[in-house]
Amino acid sequence: MLSVNHLYKKYENAEIPSVDDLSFTFETGKIIGLLGPNGAGKTTTISILCGLISEFIGDVQVLGMDIRLKNHTIKSKIGVVPQQIALYPTLSCYENLMYFGKLYDINLQTLKKLIVQYLHDFGLEEHAHKQIKHFSGGMKRRTNIIASLLNNPSLLILDEPTAGVDVHSRNMILSFLKQYNTHGNSIIYTSHLLEEAEAICHEVLIIDQGKKIAQGSPKTLVEKYEVVNLEELFLKLTGNKVRD
Repeated sequence: MLSVNHLYKKYENAEIPSVDDLSFTFETGKIIGLLGPNGAGKTTTISILCGLISEFIGDVQVLGMDIRLKNHTIKSKIGVVPQQIALYPTLSCYENLMYFGKLYDINLQTLKKLIVQYLHDFGLEEHAHKQIKHFSGGMKRRTNIIASLLNNPSLLILDEPTAGVDVHSRNMILSFLKQYNTHGNSIIYTSHLLEEAEAICHEVLIIDQGKKIAQGSPKTLVEKYEVVNLEELFLKLTGNKVRD
């Protein structure tokens, strides 16, 4: 279970907090969409859940464990896909995955088998020994996702995993997330593509200015606010003003 209570985070020299008294709870085994305009506090929230930000006010339980007391244990059980591509451009796809895989306590032969399987699943087996700098955006994104899966995480956290990718890569990524979830794994991801979130998420959490403004299944929220779809709901709750 994931539980956040009265979370507050204000960066040094910032005029307003990035996260302001945010509380929510999600049961295990769901695909959760964390949605909000630019600057709403999504990335800060995810960074706290991942243990990347340790200075904050509030209580955070990830996989039923206190993030402050069990940070190392939690990190070993989650996978994180950052918004920015986190790969070494001069290494091959396979070399990158071997490097990241060796950071975990995984048997070498098991690791090699995992990498080969995921390269096949993500359509990258023919490109395994090409340098990352020659990959398209979609290929880099898929490699980044594979790197987050090598420790078999029970919670996968992705920040804009389909940003800037082609239609085929996007479809492959979303199909994999749905399949990965069928094994009881939990997924939290952010996206600006609201039709995408509506299609795959069991629940969504909409935040703005660091505060929760709505939470529930897309269907329930659409019915509650009497709108046509999640995008219309999003605009209704956050306004039409363009955010930088």
